[in-house]
Amino acid sequence: MDSNYYLWLIPTLPLIGAAWNGLAGRNASERRVAAVALGSMALSLLLAARAVWMLGTQPVLETHPTWIAAAGFRVGFDLQLDPLSAVMILVVTGVGLLIHVYAVGYMAGDPGFYRFFAFLNLFVFFMLLLVLAGNYLLLFAGWEGVGLCSYLLIGYYFRKPEAAAAGKKAFLVNRVGDFGFLIALLLMYQMFHSLHFTEVFSRAAQWPVESGEMGGLTWICLLLLVGATGKSAQVPLYVWLPDAMAGPTPVSALIHAATMVTAGVYVIARSSVLYLHAPQALLVVAVVGALTALYAATIAVAQTDIKRVLAYSTISQIGYMVMACGVAAFAAGVFHLMTHAFFKALLFLGAGSVIHGLHGEQDLRRMGGLKQHLPRTYWTMLIACLAIAAIPPFAGFWSKDAILWEAFSSPHGGPAFWMVGILTAGLTSFYMFRLFFLAFHGAPRDRSRDGHVPAVPHESPAMMTWPLLLLALLSLAGGWIGIPALWGGEDRLGRFLAPVFQPGFPEAAHATEHAAAAEWFATGVSLAVSVAGIALAWLFYVRRPELPARCAAQFRGLYGLVANKYYVDELYNFLFVRPLVLGASEVLWKGVDVAAIDGAVNAVARRTRRLGDAARRMQSGNLRSYAGWVALGSVALIVFMVLVAS
Repeated sequence: MDSNYYLWLIPTLPLIGAAWNGLAGRNASERRVAAVALGSMALSLLLAARAVWMLGTQPVLETHPTWIAAAGFRVGFDLQLDPLSAVMILVVTGVGLLIHVYAVGYMAGDPGFYRFFAFLNLFVFFMLLLVLAGNYLLLFAGWEGVGLCSYLLIGYYFRKPEAAAAGKKAFLVNRVGDFGFLIALLLMYQMFHSLHFTEVFSRAAQWPVESGEMGGLTWICLLLLVGATGKSAQVPLYVWLPDAMAGPTPVSALIHAATMVTAGVYVIARSSVLYLHAPQALLVVAVVGALTALYAATIAVAQTDIKRVLAYSTISQIGYMVMACGVAAFAAGVFHLMTHAFFKALLFLGAGSVIHGLHGEQDLRRMGGLKQHLPRTYWTMLIACLAIAAIPPFAGFWSKDAILWEAFSSPHGGPAFWMVGILTAGLTSFYMFRLFFLAFHGAPRDRSRDGHVPAVPHESPAMMTWPLLLLALLSLAGGWIGIPALWGGEDRLGRFLAPVFQPGFPEAAHATEHAAAAEWFATGVSLAVSVAGIALAWLFYVRRPELPARCAAQFRGLYGLVANKYYVDELYNFLFVRPLVLGASEVLWKGVDVAAIDGAVNAVARRTRRLGDAARRMQSGNLRSYAGWVALGSVALIVFMVLVAS
């Protein structure tokens, strides 16, 4: 243990901020609440940067007091810093700080200002605990904590029925995934007699590859994937994320773009040694990621709420990362996790700036012509759209190209995964520039409602636009750290992460030689498809704006299916929600609670009341009556004693 790193302080500082604002913030000014929240985040970022700067070639492990110790089982508050957790803490604290700054302007004047920042700081604490944990049980504590904070932040406007319902939906759906995660931990302890990363991975590295029957490792990996599908909103447990847009926009940017939804990707990448010894589970990971990426992209094409488009985009991009892990390209998946945090946070905050400038309007069909009113938001959103569309030299190009090439060339990949990635890339370019053109280009559309004429759109204050500018810079240059040799780079991020992924299973490097021409061809195809998606969006929404309505009318059935999200929510409601609600109300409530429990209690009460009525008649107040009862009782007692004596 090297105490000079002070890893424990990195998550503790946001926790202190959350505690102060939660306990004393009600009576403090907004300026003081903001100072505590931002100050704790800034100090945490500085400590994180210092720790990463000091990090050498070996992981750093800080052991703290034992948390659980029983029958040879020990789990402590052990924190670990290695290249993977280093990337994560910089993303969480860096992007998190910018979102906190933005939120000060966005939430100004809100009655629950102190409560919001207490929840936001608390979320950062749990997320940092998750990525710094040195064992799976402490990681699971952080995992559950971010789920709790997600519930609190999504349902922040708890007086709105849709926000309260969205918070409950997120909490319950995540519990399904968390159940699988917990079972995985139990199986892991049964197999390895430990939950510490170093012990589990060292023993797993000596385990034979489960290439035939599904063994214990395969089941552990599949159950970890169940947890990841819940937290990272993958098929089939993705349904909570679109509804989570009911929370404030900074919540969408922090939890559902840059941090919480990437927790599942982090767990899969952290468990790379296990997955590489369970190739069947690795294949399932790749299939789930590829299916989610394509499926969510098709839904995003037809959404009209600006935040819902970004929600389905997030689901699709996380699918890209999961697919990368599934083809054993863990470094590429983490690379895209990092760049996605930059441009998706920018997209959500830019959308928040648009909503703020339009006084709450979120419908893309009521926007248009905002370029002249929101110039700073316009240019930063353009950079974010180019980044997510994977146009060079923006950050998203380098990370998405790395995933597509690995999907094509990896021994665990194949042409099918590459084709899904290419198709998804084209759809991503189309729906993102559809959003961009509908919001900022064309003639201003009618936004009046019930005869009310809205105010003129306006740019957001500097407190909200400065974070946009910094995130735009990261969306442009944040990917240059991973430029591959094909483009004259050194892939510094890949070399930095290599010690985490390669020693446990050397084949993970899969340095299969491919001709540079093949890589150039694959890159050219993906770039051409991305540009084609932008061009098609320009044709539909700028050059020929009547085309979308004509196409929707011509393909009414298909359009209705996609616009209604394939009716999955309705299907889940029919298959799961209604039976559970009916079972709870008819069986548990009416059958068990009312009929059985209340019936038994009421029956006892009725009998007791009857006995009381009978006893009450004995209390007549007549002295001669009492004397008669005493005499009768005495006779009965004498008879009883005679019978006993005989």
